[in-house]
Amino acid sequence: MHCEPLPVLTAERQRRILRLLSERGRLTLAEIASRLGISPATARRDATDLATNGKALRVHGALLPIDFGLEEPRYSRKAGKAVTAKVNLGRTVAALLPEAGPVFIDAGTTCLEVGRCLLDRPDLRIFTNSIPLLSLAGESRATLVAIGGEVRPLSLALTGALSQHWLANLRFDAAVIGASGLDADAGASTTETAEAAVKSEALRRATRRILVAHGEKWSRPSALCFAPWNAFSDFVTDHVFSRANRLALGRHGLRLHAPLSR
Repeated sequence: MHCEPLPVLTAERQRRILRLLSERGRLTLAEIASRLGISPATARRDATDLATNGKALRVHGALLPIDFGLEEPRYSRKAGKAVTAKVNLGRTVAALLPEAGPVFIDAGTTCLEVGRCLLDRPDLRIFTNSIPLLSLAGESRATLVAIGGEVRPLSLALTGALSQHWLANLRFDAAVIGASGLDADAGASTTETAEAAVKSEALRRATRRILVAHGEKWSRPSALCFAPWNAFSDFVTDHVFSRANRLALGRHGLRLHAPLSR
């Protein structure tokens, strides 16, 4: 007698989803449906169940691990992590930037290291929303210009409507942008809407658009995607890519740069 195989029980199917989530760090609903061979409606239902039961975090179109940090750490805590790597990334980005003209440097600890490398360029005008970078004005030969706005204490960044108004009147030869997280498919992300808006606006107003990020952020997206890969011209990171990822990024027209060593 021939017996049809029983469908995978809901509990077992959801355990498989959680295993995949722990391996990948993020799962879209489309990936869940494809990998488990289930309908989009079932994938949405499983995602909702997992989020309701406190086993995963539900964001638009995807699941994140329950311990995923939607709350970013304070600036002082981030400043003490991977210091040497960030210095090397900063030097690499600086080598891509002009000696003169207007550039935008984003807030964040890695972008701060980029800014430090530019302070001895007297013909450069550095526009920034980074309070730590602005605090170096007294030792800078370059001209530092503050993008006005409200201070966000967690990241020491200037954001909000005033920042948007300032940026609407500016153009940059290059913009250097940081990210809280990176996704191979979606692009660069951050944790907060006001900072996402500043990053997006600066990118729109720059000729050369450089993303810089420490390798630990790869495959660890944050809540808000602020730019797809094709929004950038260059990507500076110490992440070691697989051949498939390198080819995929290249199809977006992205130039990859490995960090310079000391």
